[in-house]
Amino acid sequence: MRILFITATRLGDAVISTGLLNYLIQAHPDARFTVVCGPVAAGLFQRMPQLDRVIVMAKRPYDLHWFDLWKQCVGTRWDLVVDLRGSAISLLLRTRARRIMRGGRRPGARIAHVGDVLSLSPPPLPVVWTSEEDRALARTILVEKDVIAFGPTANWAGKVWPAQYFVELWSCLARIFPNRKLAVFYGPGEAERSMAAPVLAIPGTIDAGGRFTLAETAAMLQRCALFIGNDSGLMHLAAAAQTPTLGLFGPSRSSEYAPSGVHAEWIAAPGPEGAASISGLKPEQVLERLLSMMSGRKETFCSLLENQELS
Repeated sequence: MRILFITATRLGDAVISTGLLNYLIQAHPDARFTVVCGPVAAGLFQRMPQLDRVIVMAKRPYDLHWFDLWKQCVGTRWDLVVDLRGSAISLLLRTRARRIMRGGRRPGARIAHVGDVLSLSPPPLPVVWTSEEDRALARTILVEKDVIAFGPTANWAGKVWPAQYFVELWSCLARIFPNRKLAVFYGPGEAERSMAAPVLAIPGTIDAGGRFTLAETAAMLQRCALFIGNDSGLMHLAAAAQTPTLGLFGPSRSSEYAPSGVHAEWIAAPGPEGAASISGLKPEQVLERLLSMMSGRKETFCSLLENQELS
């Protein structure tokens, strides 16, 4: 059985789609998969089981990237095409069945829209795929387990919680958990590193960003006791890795893009959804939400909490 799975260009949307893809893998253990995605998201799928290939679709003028994709896929007779981009290409390929998600933005949780493609309710949660090599590298970067992770970057300045607020939050957490270390995660490129720089400057911080594959990053996140970060692809990756995750929201909509995971929660800046300034979300509010989240899930945070009291 051959399945073509067309997913998102953006990292966060691609992470959200992994739950549906994992459902198909489990439902069709003998199938072979071809995954189509954008360059930023390609590393998500390199370790997935039953993978034939990843087709990286870089945008071209006049939508010529879709023609390129058609040329790469038209010679195969597919058993199923799942198109989460709402494109017309699924209608131009030979396939026994097709499932197409309507394109464009609309109200409601993105993960629910993805699940609706196969009429799955509740929708399957996102996952990550890593190898032993990825996990071995993670152990060399994060020697100790139960590190606290920060994700202080995002692809839009409006979603970036002020770096000084992350510094203030760590000052509080370091007093509560004096034996824990901080790891800072961020994406590749100088812009991402510049956003993270004030937080990286905290003494003793582990630099866990910029130079790692997505699978390596996921393996590192799996070694963290907690992730606190902006609404970003890294936030979704942390939740998919089943790392307890607290997402920070300002002008982006938590009703659409809240992190989805076994231990994933979020907090939004005060104000109307879609128009609130993230700078209105203060460190003390995040700390209160965080400690409430931890107190309610002590079995999840047992290693982090140890004998320390939350107050």
